[in-house]
Amino acid sequence: MPYQAVMFDLDGTLLDTLEDIAAAANRTLDSQGFPTHPVAAYRYFLGGGARPLMERALPEGHRDTATLEHCLALYLADVTQNWKTRTRLYAGIPEMLSALVQRNLKLSILTNKLHTLALECVAEFLSDWPFEIVLGQRDDMPRKPDPTGALEIITRLNIPPADFLYLGDTPVDMKTATAAGVFPVGVLWGFREAPELRETGAQALIAHPLDVLDLL
Repeated sequence: MPYQAVMFDLDGTLLDTLEDIAAAANRTLDSQGFPTHPVAAYRYFLGGGARPLMERALPEGHRDTATLEHCLALYLADVTQNWKTRTRLYAGIPEMLSALVQRNLKLSILTNKLHTLALECVAEFLSDWPFEIVLGQRDDMPRKPDPTGALEIITRLNIPPADFLYLGDTPVDMKTATAAGVFPVGVLWGFREAPELRETGAQALIAHPLDVLDLL
């Protein structure tokens, strides 16, 4: 299949943001007297955006609307200020992106991270590559796995869905890709593992970023 475009998730796919996200969430929990979590636990809290993240991180008896909204606001304020302390590109991502550009594939990003923060991440870490479209969480667009954002990218690039690869690291990503009619590729360097990605729709799994070239 002569693919023309690649759509990427951001956190856990292009950027290793786990430690900064966990630190911001744990500072929020601690400030409210709630127990914190090991960094590894956040691999399973992530995937649906900031609100589900905080809901999962809060103790079960303290997930009422008022507490959730308060903690969500604290978390967003913290992570907006402290999002790049330990964040970095995964090994192999620069080489992969350069190889895709050399093959004239169009690049885009679809993430459940706040849109403004997603743009900051791209400007800080990914400005060397020509991403045609970057879509983060906006009030007028439902979060993944709803395919609305993916379909917007498809429409704006005017490329058929079947000509897209979608690279992501969570079940949310695999479900998004499937719903949008693009080819779901699960990456194994991110937040989730192979069985879960297969069960939620991954048509291919790759262990290193450059492995994507074998799919072209």
